Amino acid sequence: MRKIRFGITGSGYMARTHGEAIRQLGEVADLVALWGGSRAAGLAAHLGVTNEPSLETLMARRDIDAVVVTTPHHLHARETILALESGKHVLIEKPMATSVEDCDRIIAAAARRGSTIGVAYNLRFRNNLPRARELIAAGAIGRVQSLHYSMIRQLASMGNFGGNKLGWVSQPESIGFVLGGLTHGIDAIRWATGAEVTRALGFSRTYTPGRGNEDTTVGIMEFSNGAVCSVHTTTAAHGEFPGEMARLQLIGSAGSLDLDTFGDLHLTDRARGWRLVTTQPPVLPDDPDEAFKGGRMQAFRDQLRSFIDGIHGGPMRTASGADGRAGVTACLAMLASSQQNRAVIPA
Repeated sequence: MRKIRFGITGSGYMARTHGEAIRQLGEVADLVALWGGSRAAGLAAHLGVTNEPSLETLMARRDIDAVVVTTPHHLHARETILALESGKHVLIEKPMATSVEDCDRIIAAAARRGSTIGVAYNLRFRNNLPRARELIAAGAIGRVQSLHYSMIRQLASMGNFGGNKLGWVSQPESIGFVLGGLTHGIDAIRWATGAEVTRALGFSRTYTPGRGNEDTTVGIMEFSNGAVCSVHTTTAAHGEFPGEMARLQLIGSAGSLDLDTFGDLHLTDRARGWRLVTTQPPVLPDDPDEAFKGGRMQAFRDQLRSFIDGIHGGPMRTASGADGRAGVTACLAMLASSQQNRAVIPA
């Protein structure tokens, strides 16, 4: 199996994450070059690759087979479509794009070129979500009836990884935090249960002074299996609640699951009560280097390896373009619901 040669767009926290993952998979992948952002020269030097002067020169390189897109949300569609039209496969950091139309354009471009696209939902490759999926499939909690997903963040503390202050999330063109936060939860629920979002009701607000877009959304989603889910995503907290950086709770007809994506997965039923099932190695946000080694990187290595399998024509657990589109449509439906004061069916 030949190595896949990669380029990266962006130079922030996620660019370094994917760059380190590629380097750690040296038997199947090579990192060739990157482009974009104020830290590009430094990251390229750190990774030992070329810092390309423009997006166009990166895409024109014939020694790059695939590109990982890690730039702000609103830039994903342009960069991804250019990569696809240049004959490259593309792994896109979530969310896939900022509009349903852009998601459709990406999917159509990949189909025309016969290229593989993936969307980076790394929860599929951590310890807890795959185990929860197995338990649900085995009937351990019976029929899933209701769920709750929360992602509670303090914006000021989100920049500790590698010094990235994530200022772009305040830009109106990036839509808001719900598109970056809730997409994780939607993919987790869809992948774990096999159900699709059929209706969304949302209440979105902006509480952070000077913020140009949504920073808090509370809402309800209805799923095709009859389950209902409450959601709470915010970057307006003054401190982070223990275990609530990203948490999914599932209540079934025969038991329940409590999934902390940065901690433990617990299962309960009437016969045995609560017990620990699996543990996700912690990510220490106050140590910039810790994020690029240990348990966190395992998920990104496995995700990348699965994407490479897809490029070679094998089965791919990495989320597809259709999966990426589903997350965007549900989040935009929730924002539209807040604007229109009614429940909205995802496009």
